[in-house]
Amino acid sequence: MDKKLLTIQDISCFGQCSLTVALPVISACGIETVILPSAVLSTHTAGFKNYTFHDLTADIPAIEKSWLDNGLKFDAFYTGYVCEEQIPPILHLMENCAAEGAVRIVDPVMADNGKLYPGFSADFPQKMCKLCDGADYILPNLTEAAFLLGEECRLENYDVAYIEGVVKRLHTLGAKNVILTGVSFDPGLLGCAVSDGNSIEYDFNPRLSRSSHGTGDLFASVFAGALMREKTAFEAAAIAADAVCLAIPATPEEHWYGVCFEKIIPDLVELLK
Repeated sequence: MDKKLLTIQDISCFGQCSLTVALPVISACGIETVILPSAVLSTHTAGFKNYTFHDLTADIPAIEKSWLDNGLKFDAFYTGYVCEEQIPPILHLMENCAAEGAVRIVDPVMADNGKLYPGFSADFPQKMCKLCDGADYILPNLTEAAFLLGEECRLENYDVAYIEGVVKRLHTLGAKNVILTGVSFDPGLLGCAVSDGNSIEYDFNPRLSRSSHGTGDLFASVFAGALMREKTAFEAAAIAADAVCLAIPATPEEHWYGVCFEKIIPDLVELLK
């Protein structure tokens, strides 16, 4: 039987992020993708003005009941941007709607470049730790890792020992596998550390001169899709990084609000072979 993955995150109607990335990308990986919107926004919150926001927290229990009434179960769960009030009902849903052996993938979307995203309170990282506890895979960037651990954020001037210490401490949160992104030991390279709790592997690509909104969502979505295609965590992370490195150059300079992932979907299909 085909696998079903449920992804829980917001819909930004315009802006190429969150669910508008996850649904097409994971589907392109050949995985039936079910969505549970945590909120609906007119645009994402980076660079747009007067955006609308509609919270869908109150709908989660009724959606869960509908799925249970219909006997629906999921082989994987992938969470992205969620609010703190949504974490308890999400945990409840994942417990009740899990098929046997279901996998939990948590992208703790909340911070970057040393700062929490607007709208998150100072204690939100502790709430996010509850979602990470028991997850099969977590995918924090360096900033998110620091907030999860309650530590000072170091984005440069660190060594292998520091990164491996961060990874080890992230495992103590209850995560079985850690994929730490934004890692660099060489100014010309950028990549991630992939750990199963026993060993750590690194994947690096040439550092690109520009960044784009939504690349974290693209990375996590490709990772989730590749993982469900029975790639190892390291293989899935490497494919995800390659996809991001293809999508950024395919995005015109004036296309500031997102990354043109649609253009590289044929390349993604090839990477998965």
